[in-house]
Amino acid sequence: MYKARRRSVLVVTSIFIIFSFIVLSLSLVPPLPSIYSYDFNFTCLLTTALFCVLQFVGGMVTSTADSKLEDLALHTKETALLSEFIDKLHFCYSLDDFYEALGSILEEKADCSVFYIDRIKNYVLYNSPNRLTISKETMFTLELNFSADWAPGYYFLGDNFGVVSSHKKARGILLVNNNCHLFIFCRYTRLFDVLIYPRLFEEFCRFQRRSSTLSDLTEIAELSKEWEQLANTQRSFLPKTIPLIDKLDISAYFKPLVNVSGDYYTVLPINENKTLIMLGDVSGKGLAAALVMGLVMNTVKIMEDKEDLVTIVKSVDKAIKGMKLQDKYTVLFIGIVDTQKMTIRYINASMSDPIVITQSPDGHRIKPLSSNCSIVGIIDLDDIQVAEQRLFRGDVILMASDGVSEVMDDNGVELGTTELYSDTVKKSASKTPREFINNIVELIHNYNGGKKLRDDVTMLVAKVD
Repeated sequence: MYKARRRSVLVVTSIFIIFSFIVLSLSLVPPLPSIYSYDFNFTCLLTTALFCVLQFVGGMVTSTADSKLEDLALHTKETALLSEFIDKLHFCYSLDDFYEALGSILEEKADCSVFYIDRIKNYVLYNSPNRLTISKETMFTLELNFSADWAPGYYFLGDNFGVVSSHKKARGILLVNNNCHLFIFCRYTRLFDVLIYPRLFEEFCRFQRRSSTLSDLTEIAELSKEWEQLANTQRSFLPKTIPLIDKLDISAYFKPLVNVSGDYYTVLPINENKTLIMLGDVSGKGLAAALVMGLVMNTVKIMEDKEDLVTIVKSVDKAIKGMKLQDKYTVLFIGIVDTQKMTIRYINASMSDPIVITQSPDGHRIKPLSSNCSIVGIIDLDDIQVAEQRLFRGDVILMASDGVSEVMDDNGVELGTTELYSDTVKKSASKTPREFINNIVELIHNYNGGKKLRDDVTMLVAKVD
């Protein structure tokens, strides 16, 4: 098991460090005849430095071995089956997805019996079609032993379906969260590595949060008679304020055509040097577009590794397809600005307008952040590639929905195709992001002749200080 192997590695490494330190330290002590002529302080400092080096090397060896042992424990033998279930659960967004994962992996591959119940309503949500889980005696025993007020966590089940303290005596697992109980009965539970259980419980809780968010959005779409209620819910997914970020000045503009919108944006600091920025547009208008917008924002927000842009885009794609809404998809631009390396890594999923405005000897020039991915949520995605663009101090990154470039004048000419637009962008690049946005908004209304706009207008501008 993982813990036993890890202890062995620590013991062996410690013995190696102590033995090496003794041998090397003795080699530094001079022979007895010259004992009065050597520098004692220098030798002490040297042995101290030697000990620190050995500690560092030992720590590196232990860390590498620990990582390999952990991977070995999670992805080999019986534990690999639970790891496969956790990986699939990571991309479950509805109860249907969850039930499919239970059936295809836990039941078919792992030969487990599953029982999922809402303890508040005392309603069975899912149970395996076998004698154990459909037995009235089993249901009565579980109801008697596990009431609705059980604390969230994971527990080991014994042969009599009570809690046992050791996983070696267990024949099942109970996951408790949000008053829902998930029982997984397995005759070889003792063979699962204990390292897997906290991960299983954590992923189970995340799934419940994801499915609850989607359920709330769907319920609002079906039951709400007030568009303002939906608009307020939708705006809650957008940043209330732009976070203050060192070496990066960011401003945003969001103007929906009606109460609800398919446009969205976010700014998520990853660490002191890296910041995720995203802007996108859902196809169509109305409730369905607002639902997809909320789902996209929530999917990105809950992703653990926000530097893995490919996985984020694939997760968004799966989430939209899982809603099974006809003809709904999104275009989006998502990137990570690194102010230490001075780069932006990005995926442009068919957004037409993201650009970098940079200073050159003869004035500002525009560098497009070209599309490198198809639309998301409706067709199969090809292999997604992450592009990278060099940044310099004073560079301005402009992301805008097509409501900016496609605004027309009286002759039907789109603003984004004109020199007026590119000249305004270049002249505004020396200003703050807020002033930059104000200039573009003023240009839009002047170019449109003050008429009502025909699309949502959303912009996100980031300037490298």
